[in-house]
Amino acid sequence: MKMQTKDWAALGLLSLIWGATFLFGRIAIAELPPLTLTLARVAIAAIVLNIVLMFMSTNYRQTQTMWTNFAIMGVLNNIIPFGLIFYGQQEIGAGLASIINAMTPIWTLIIAHLATSDEKMSGQKTLGILFGFAGVGVLIGLDAFDGFGSSVVAQIAVLGATISYGFAAVFGRRFVGVPPVQTARGQLTMSSLILLPLTLFIDQPWALQIPSLPTILSVLALAIVCTAFAYILYFRILQSAGAVNAALVTFLIPPSAILLGILFLGETLVLREITGIVLIMTGLIIIDGRLMKRT
Repeated sequence: MKMQTKDWAALGLLSLIWGATFLFGRIAIAELPPLTLTLARVAIAAIVLNIVLMFMSTNYRQTQTMWTNFAIMGVLNNIIPFGLIFYGQQEIGAGLASIINAMTPIWTLIIAHLATSDEKMSGQKTLGILFGFAGVGVLIGLDAFDGFGSSVVAQIAVLGATISYGFAAVFGRRFVGVPPVQTARGQLTMSSLILLPLTLFIDQPWALQIPSLPTILSVLALAIVCTAFAYILYFRILQSAGAVNAALVTFLIPPSAILLGILFLGETLVLREITGIVLIMTGLIIIDGRLMKRT
């Protein structure tokens, strides 16, 4: 499908919003534990989407099996990756977290190759995957063999989030035909219900200090803008421009997150991190294939 001007504008806005996720996460995690922050993000977003659906005319009815699938999707696409990314952001900056997050489509390809019969890897995609893993290797560096410091653990946690996203993408194939906003609402609602008792038992949020205004605003931005609104925007791009074009957002999120981190958090990138993002982005470009065909 051909991208219209409005599609490019929406894609740019979405990349900025999802890039800001790493900025707001970095701010909020300074005062809130990862589980509590994850619960706040999914619960507020679920409330917003449930309210939105109250004003939307839809004849779709969820079955018990579908709600079970929503719960599994919520674990794979919300609870595990959000929690791991927030955990990692206790040690690493917004820019670096977004770079590692760009590995998501690469893991998706690998998992789809192993778990499906109609999405097998080609030689071109294999080359792209190799570039992606080379980028991760450069990012983590030799520090992984030197005492296994907290920064390495944080980077591996964010990498684990991308693996979970990959499983979620493959599992999400079963939601074909389900209205996208219904899927978003369903997984976020089930994520909230699953996380609530775990968070109350582990974090005991009532014992935490009242967060500052910047943290509260960051949580609201994460939930309302970066989750609820972003899902709606993404699904509109998906319907207007198609899945392949919508996937271009993967290329645009790291630059957005890096720029926001530099402007608002005073973060910087060292040469190793720049090299890592170049390798990962090269891998994604090879996998996408369109630029190679044009050249």
